[in-house]
Amino acid sequence: MRPTLFFTVEHGDNKVPDEFAHLFTGYDSVLASHRGYDPGAGELAVRFSTHFHAPCEQAKITRLLIDQNRSRNNRRALFSEFTRGLPKEEQKKIIDVCYWPYQYLVRKRIESLLSTADSVLHLAIHSFTPVLNGQVRNCDVGLMYDPSHKTERSFCRRWQEQITDIDPAVRVRRNYPYRGVNDGIVRSLRQEFSGQNYIWLQIEVNQKFPFAERQTWKHLQKVVIEAFSEVYAVL
Repeated sequence: MRPTLFFTVEHGDNKVPDEFAHLFTGYDSVLASHRGYDPGAGELAVRFSTHFHAPCEQAKITRLLIDQNRSRNNRRALFSEFTRGLPKEEQKKIIDVCYWPYQYLVRKRIESLLSTADSVLHLAIHSFTPVLNGQVRNCDVGLMYDPSHKTERSFCRRWQEQITDIDPAVRVRRNYPYRGVNDGIVRSLRQEFSGQNYIWLQIEVNQKFPFAERQTWKHLQKVVIEAFSEVYAVL
């Protein structure tokens, strides 16, 4: 039986709760940039979720307040330059109010899915800025996974091949622009759910596509979803 699908978006929006708005006064442009959220990731997740009739959870609070794609103990990465220097009491409030609710939702969703399925395939959906620190990212789509996990490694290799078969112009790389084993929500979840019944993958899409012509962006979404579907169908 194929694993049940589940989609998440850790950087889906750039909202700031009113009680923390004072931390970002005068920084609207930063919140609206790739530093504040992942442009396009939420839309792509909805497309995946709708296509497969599968559940999706999206974090709505800006990563600059607290990063949902970092583990609880990675405090330097968990907080940004806007929150890293706050008193521990205020950081704890941010964790309690803005971090744990989403983390709890994701974990409870996986537990619920595993109560009626043998396994879950969790795809975390993200996007990346085309240029970071002056370096051009030479990729359109990145597929992240744990190289030591046979199913994840095989799935991403075949997913890459399918994308290339559908549209050879799309540049796909594996474990790029980040390594799949870097600290993140899916890596944390692997500590809680076994590698046999919890399969995780992460897709990173170049943000030049959400900001391109509408048809270009819709085409890329169609390609990655169609290719994913082809691989998923034969699991």
